[in-house]
Amino acid sequence: MALFNRKRTTAPAAVLDADPALAALTGDYTIDPAHSSIGFTVRHAMVTNVRGSFGDYAGTLGLDGSDPSRSTASLDIKIASIDSGIADRDAHLRSADFFDAETFPLMTFRSTAAEHLGGDRYRITGDLTLRDVTKPLTIDLTFNGSATDVYGSERVGFEGNAEILRSDWGLTWNAALEAGGVMVSDKAKLTFDISAVKAAPQA
Repeated sequence: MALFNRKRTTAPAAVLDADPALAALTGDYTIDPAHSSIGFTVRHAMVTNVRGSFGDYAGTLGLDGSDPSRSTASLDIKIASIDSGIADRDAHLRSADFFDAETFPLMTFRSTAAEHLGGDRYRITGDLTLRDVTKPLTIDLTFNGSATDVYGSERVGFEGNAEILRSDWGLTWNAALEAGGVMVSDKAKLTFDISAVKAAPQA
């Protein structure tokens, strides 16, 4: 049985065009971790990619169908929840060589602007804070539509991606390879696959 009775629209979760047909999507949403994922990909030893994800996070969306520039997004990710599939590697990533999860337990994102790029493509810009360093981050988004789930809750979904240089946030650990190059690339790709549930109206 399908989880959703899908209703396709043509606007993004982060920013909605001022279209009367989309007015019903305006409101506050909570990201549903059970149906979402936040991942990363980093080149390893110059020849392959290591992929991983964060399993513990919370976030909200504030959508404004009449004024897209007022839409917002907020995300808090617990660094200790990192999972690359290998326990020893995850322990190294949590250590002071990389994220230093004990000292800096959270990675956060707070949006500052959003824009429509055409069709279902959008872009959201905000501040990413990691290891107590705050830098701007731009995420390109594709809106996947809205749906009413089997519990009667309204959902929106979108996919996003971004690229960063980890050294900008102080993640500089590396090791030289005998054949040349380094163990871990500076460039990292971030991916977002988000399902968010609309808050019930206030009585």
